[in-house]
Amino acid sequence: MQMHLKSLDRYTSAIGCLSILFIPLLTSAPVFSQEVAQETSPAAPTSAEVLLDVQGILEPGDPVLSSDGSLYDEYSFTGQAGQSIVIVLESVEFDPYLILMDAQGQTLGENDDVDQDNFNSALIITLPQNGTYRVLVNAYNAESQGHYTLIVRPTLAGQIQPQFSDRALRQVDANRLLRQGYQQYSASQFQETLQSFQQALAIYREIGVRFNEVALLNDIGAVYHDLGDYPQALDFYQQSLSISRETGDRETEGSTLNNIGLVYANLGDYPQALDYLQQSLSISREIGNRADEGTTLDNIGSIYNNLGNYPQALNHLQQSLSVSREIGDRTVESSILNNIGSVYANLGDYPQALDFYQQSLNIIRELGNRADEGASLISIGSVYGYLENYPQALNYFQQALRINQEVGDRDNEGTSLANIGLVYSYLGDYSQALDYLQQSLRISREIGDRAGEGTRLNNIGSIYNDLGDYPQAFNYYQQSLSISKEIGDRKQEATTLSHIGSSLADQNQPELAIVFLKQAVNQWEVIRNELQVLPTEQQESFTETVSDTYRRLADLLLQQDRVLEAQQVLDLLKIQELQEYLRDVRGNAQTAQGLDFWPPEQEIIALYDRSLQQGEDFEQFVSRVEVETQVAQLRRTAQGQNLNPEQLASLQNELQQLDQPAVILYPLILDDRLELVLVMPNGEPIRRTVNVGREQLNAALATLLPNLENRIRNAKPDAQQLYQWLIQPIEADLADAGATTILYAADGQLRYLPLGALYDGNQWLIQRFRINNITAASLLDFSSSQDKPLRVLAGAFSDTTLNYQFQIGTEDFIFSGLPYTEVEVENIAAEVPDTTQLFNTDFSRVAVESQLSEYSIIHLATHAEFVPGLPEASFILFGNGDRVTLRDIGAWRIANVDLVVLSACRTAVSGLGNGEEILGFGYQIQRTGARATIASLWYVDDASTQTLMTAFYAALGQGMSETEALRQAQIALITGDFSALGLSPETIPSDLVSHPYYWSPFILIGNGL
Repeated sequence: MQMHLKSLDRYTSAIGCLSILFIPLLTSAPVFSQEVAQETSPAAPTSAEVLLDVQGILEPGDPVLSSDGSLYDEYSFTGQAGQSIVIVLESVEFDPYLILMDAQGQTLGENDDVDQDNFNSALIITLPQNGTYRVLVNAYNAESQGHYTLIVRPTLAGQIQPQFSDRALRQVDANRLLRQGYQQYSASQFQETLQSFQQALAIYREIGVRFNEVALLNDIGAVYHDLGDYPQALDFYQQSLSISRETGDRETEGSTLNNIGLVYANLGDYPQALDYLQQSLSISREIGNRADEGTTLDNIGSIYNNLGNYPQALNHLQQSLSVSREIGDRTVESSILNNIGSVYANLGDYPQALDFYQQSLNIIRELGNRADEGASLISIGSVYGYLENYPQALNYFQQALRINQEVGDRDNEGTSLANIGLVYSYLGDYSQALDYLQQSLRISREIGDRAGEGTRLNNIGSIYNDLGDYPQAFNYYQQSLSISKEIGDRKQEATTLSHIGSSLADQNQPELAIVFLKQAVNQWEVIRNELQVLPTEQQESFTETVSDTYRRLADLLLQQDRVLEAQQVLDLLKIQELQEYLRDVRGNAQTAQGLDFWPPEQEIIALYDRSLQQGEDFEQFVSRVEVETQVAQLRRTAQGQNLNPEQLASLQNELQQLDQPAVILYPLILDDRLELVLVMPNGEPIRRTVNVGREQLNAALATLLPNLENRIRNAKPDAQQLYQWLIQPIEADLADAGATTILYAADGQLRYLPLGALYDGNQWLIQRFRINNITAASLLDFSSSQDKPLRVLAGAFSDTTLNYQFQIGTEDFIFSGLPYTEVEVENIAAEVPDTTQLFNTDFSRVAVESQLSEYSIIHLATHAEFVPGLPEASFILFGNGDRVTLRDIGAWRIANVDLVVLSACRTAVSGLGNGEEILGFGYQIQRTGARATIASLWYVDDASTQTLMTAFYAALGQGMSETEALRQAQIALITGDFSALGLSPETIPSDLVSHPYYWSPFILIGNGL
């Protein structure tokens, strides 16, 4: 019987575990005799005793078994009751299967393999009655065919073992070597495995055992594959594939196609790899081989992971995991768990990644597979690298390196060395870093790992760049770029283009830097729009983020006074930051266009492509007259000019269609300054530079925000300082535009600051302007809301006797009801008669989600936490204890809803991040189809929230827009005058709610116009 065991090959520099399909011809212990006697040395039988002696062939046209469609030949002989006979079926062309039946068709005995080294079939049996008996010659594999020998004769005295031909016994010798080789392979003794396999192969060829030869050629290829010798692996795989197709061995053909696909994956040729793997998957499904189907699904999923197509990756890997668990294949299960961990690592979900990696490592250690253990340790070390826990990462990489060197796994030895080098670079030890990376690079070149070679060349270039050795840096960057273009590795191409651009900027060559950074951004945009999700850094680059490229490009464009181009990059930056938080953000038709290039930039790109193909030194390229001419042309034409007037006209037309004069404000926080970009309904975008760096701005925010959140502190002085930085530089521009509304696309920690709480020395900004926060102009639907009756679904968690306690990650949460939320919802119902009210345990996730699309406003008066990190850690709590996470919200479909209100949420509960959770919440609500959302940046006094919300709904009832209604409610709390809203403030004295603590945390995100 041929059984398919799976060995693991690790492509850990990019795709985690890939599973090679082995075809060892091992068998379970057989039962071939129905009587047991003392073993003796039988004499050779004489021909007179033979009952049947057949030289036959299984071939098309023979009858087939109804059970599996396999071919069979049938013979008969006459026997006597009590007669002991031996039946021997031999073949060197297929794995024979023997069946003995009586004349009525009742099975008396059957056998596949004689023992673990003898794959021929035999039966020794005492016949039960006089008469005719039928012998069926069959193959273990349904598709097999070929020549065979069948002999039936009486047993000799005391015989308990069948007699086989010299050829069959020689085959047993080869099978024994084969089994020895598999034992050596399991112990990661790869060189010894090759010796055993080569000896067995020589015997199989000597005696013409084709079906074993084809399987063993595949398995020798798999060992070379494990050793990283891809040319040798491919040679043996191709030999195996040729013979399997010649002999019609579909199972081995499918396995070998899988393995050839893996070689191409290791060589960085992913389209070719997927082509072979899809062929393999089709065959596995055609012949019903579940084990091979699961393994190939695993491999396809791993390659999609490497390509950054994470939904496809998880889809294939989850299918594979189900198959492996169904058939109990622990080795493949460990591979799949590792690969799922790799996907979650790429998605930035490191706790999930570590959980799957650890499950995989536990199985690997249980199975005693040292080679896989080394690869698994690399995966775990990489997660710690992403988390910037470099000592822990170094520990795992060094363990992996020792194991990989011990077992001769060259591929993962190179990956271990590269990752150790990166850790040393982050620790500032560049000498050690270069030493390890150069060792890794040599291995990549020796084994033909082109993708790994490209990554390592880029990383070496980055170290030389940090050391200020720019010629060496460009030398390595160019080598990396050539390889990534050659093999179609767009992630690495984008990364290297970004590094070249940043290096040029450091050398005060902004025009050329912009050309390379634009190309990098466009590569990332293509990846996102083609694959729906954007891959993060490869394992061998732990902390660099893609958004840094966008930010650096916007910085350079603003320095060159190329404001509209910068505005387009700022819009893409918001989307990229959303991507890095949510990991599944798509652009739209506008963002899919990417960034345009000026004609001189297009010419520079063409010149560089030719230079790269010719192997020209980068310094030579830069100093070429043609390049210098184009750079000079850029300096003359690009500054202050409009590269894409249609895009600006479209955006300005959107602003002009609004029924209120509005502008879009983009602040950009840079290390050395603050840039303000203002887009108005008419004229060119305006840029204002403020000489306040990131650290100074963040320090001011760290002082102001606690004062805003504390009702007894005077927030005005610090609020005025931020006003002077953010608004005063554009005061005249706002006045010239007659602006009454600011569409605000905040950056970084400014997202924690409610813009309306800036103070001009006389009044708060909200008293002068409507403020509408947006994620990005390109994602905003500027269309006006259709007039329709207000219908509100309002839920409140108000019962203080209800307490819910749970843990997310390492953080414990305890929540009880908010008593004033019941009054808040009742007051809403008083202002909006068509309101459905849900309280406490009736306020459940199911109750809310089942009615979402039936209302124009969803109002949730309950606890909500939005925290930096993972969307899964941010949640809304329902009155019965249910929770919905920020990621879950993205699956809501509420296109009829104008507004979602969260009146009791907070952000940045464990320190200020970059505001990604606020940006992410706004985007997720926008993704549902709802036009806008109102949320609070911190927990507010229960009673004052009730008052503000009552005022807000009263204003909505008067026909105001959501943005204006919120503004008027906030002004009412500031002034204490609720008369314009038809309300009186007797319930809460005005002097207690005028502090920005009460009114400023409520911000509107989306389109509330």
